[in-house]
Amino acid sequence: MSTQKHDIELQSEQRYVAGLYARLDSERERVKDRYRATLRGPIDPQDGGTLVDRDAEVRALARQMTRLDVADAGLCFGRLDSLTGERLYIGRIGILDENTEFEPLLLDWRAPAARPFYVATGASPENMHLRRQFRTRGRRILDFTDEVFGRPGADERGGRGDTALLAAVNAPRGDGMRDIVATIQAEQDEIIRLEHQGVLVIEGGPGTGKTVVALHRVAYLLYTQRKRIEHHGVLVIGPNPAFLDHVGRVLPSLGESNVVFMTVGDLVPGLSVTAEDGPDAARLKGSLSMLDVLHGAIADRQRVPEQPLPIDLADTSVRIDAETAEWAIQEARASKQPHNDARAVFTDVITWVLTERAIAKIGRGWLTRDDRAAWEHLRAELLDELSDHEKFTTALDDLWPMLTPETLLAELYTSHERLQAAGGDRALWRAEGDAWTVADVPLLDELVDLLGRDKAADQAAEQERREEAAYAAGVLDLMTSREDMMDDEDRLMAQDVIGAEDLAERFTERDNRDLAERAAADRDWTYRHVVVDEAQELSEMDWRVLMRRCPSRSFTVVGDLAQRRSVAGATSWDTMLKPYVPGRWIYRPLTVNYRTPAEIMAVAAALLAEFAPGVTPPESVRATGVEPWARRVTPDELHAAIDDFIREEAAQEGTSVVIGPPDVPGAVSASETKGLEYDAVLVVEPERILADGPRGAAELYVALTRATQRLGVLHLGPLPKALAGLTP
Repeated sequence: MSTQKHDIELQSEQRYVAGLYARLDSERERVKDRYRATLRGPIDPQDGGTLVDRDAEVRALARQMTRLDVADAGLCFGRLDSLTGERLYIGRIGILDENTEFEPLLLDWRAPAARPFYVATGASPENMHLRRQFRTRGRRILDFTDEVFGRPGADERGGRGDTALLAAVNAPRGDGMRDIVATIQAEQDEIIRLEHQGVLVIEGGPGTGKTVVALHRVAYLLYTQRKRIEHHGVLVIGPNPAFLDHVGRVLPSLGESNVVFMTVGDLVPGLSVTAEDGPDAARLKGSLSMLDVLHGAIADRQRVPEQPLPIDLADTSVRIDAETAEWAIQEARASKQPHNDARAVFTDVITWVLTERAIAKIGRGWLTRDDRAAWEHLRAELLDELSDHEKFTTALDDLWPMLTPETLLAELYTSHERLQAAGGDRALWRAEGDAWTVADVPLLDELVDLLGRDKAADQAAEQERREEAAYAAGVLDLMTSREDMMDDEDRLMAQDVIGAEDLAERFTERDNRDLAERAAADRDWTYRHVVVDEAQELSEMDWRVLMRRCPSRSFTVVGDLAQRRSVAGATSWDTMLKPYVPGRWIYRPLTVNYRTPAEIMAVAAALLAEFAPGVTPPESVRATGVEPWARRVTPDELHAAIDDFIREEAAQEGTSVVIGPPDVPGAVSASETKGLEYDAVLVVEPERILADGPRGAAELYVALTRATQRLGVLHLGPLPKALAGLTP
């Protein structure tokens, strides 16, 4: 295409995109006007309107405004021309032409008709003649590139033009992950649009885009299954807060906000993780064998008295002996109720035995079972006495105590005797029982179900609600009993407008939090879809928590077994998933590295070959011509060398990080950078990272593959063999 023709085409495309933005602005104003009108508008009970209905409409309009606002950035990023001459523009959202029976002016990237934009190749053009990709800034098209399918020299390898892709991967990194909606590749698109209803496992080496593919898959599912998913939301699990902050912008940039971002440590609302387990404790806590320990810990608190416990009543004295307590325990356990709920069964058995014995003693010589009325009258008096009997209540608390997950687990950890009784390993002991670790979270969550709810608190809340409704009913009575000057047939009574329950709600503080806030604070919230990133780090117990959070078992699982660091993590996907979704999980690999340049990946691949020889490293899509380097320094030179790196990188555009052992000033650990990417990375003392435990090699592999442009290494001792080829 000549320069003149190119410029004419560019102007034409700019006019078209300007028209799209005009439609976007118009629609945005229309939705804002409706939002303001709904917010201010009256509620007409005669038409069935309620505050709840209005709140729902306001929230829906707010979400719609958000989608329109985020579409402003890169609204339209390409065009498809079919063999029949049809022209389709592809963008972040769909825009219809209301003047021509709603023909699409802009096609949402998730729509089926947009798929050829991502998968068409010279070998398989998908009935397309041309793909045009725009390079934009704000609302302006800076340039475009064309791929004509079927012409001589067209790509027959199944690839696609790399201009837009290379521009994206070579761009300096910012503060957060960017969406790839304009540059999705064919193997990524296949996974994003996969209609599998169960668990999808996406495995890929460093830089293959598995995280961003998983997030775009969420956006696609929300587009195709919005009614099923939106009102319950999506949960995204990541390895650490820095990672979640890094990826947290992707879905909002695609107009999706009903998403909760958490680490495993956040899954029990209100719990604060303050400590870290050693390898042995982490391995034990992550194993399903901990279920036996938890059951054993609960059973240990359901006990019989060593000596009979006397209960002195007004007219006689009875005892709780071991035989009675054992019978009560068996009956309570046989009820299959959680521990705290089953206490009622335990109490009923104990109470029945004590009242029977007491009646027999009190009525000796004058009362028989044939006199049922007298017998039951005496039982009622005894039951009333026992309900307020301090020593009886103390005995019940000792034999079958009400327990909380935190209390049970903390007391288990700090007692060698309790650990032994529960079948727990000595490695689980610790001095501070409530110094919670990430591995404690799934155990505490499990105990919520094993112990049961605090029914007293639930009953108190229900009683408060009933009292508020009763008060409101009294207010209505006062309102309707007043005389006025109107005739009865003309009078609009208060109860015609609002009922007692509705009036009571006026005195109750409303929950105005959005779905994500409400879901994050509710342990019992269930999601319609869950994304698990760095899934190789999750233990068997972690998976039990997540399966409870998603009863439909709809998951997108992202990971790389070669990068596993956790001693309790996955050694195979089948081991972790088969107990929950046998036959319902599928596997899809990603093989192309879009982040790590070939020069750096060659170094990382050499290390991978040493500790995971059966794993094929991903193939880098680009080379930068910049070789990674290594430099040996003395301890006295180390700090100055780190400072030099930081100062030099500060003068360049982009991001940088220093990765090293915990005692290196200014360095972060490799585990803290999992899933993140930087323009430049300095790895300090790789020999020590490699020597740090059984997963040191995986730690070093992670560290080496965070860089998108430049990699440097500082070492004090001999350089690890895999890094020996680095440029001095």
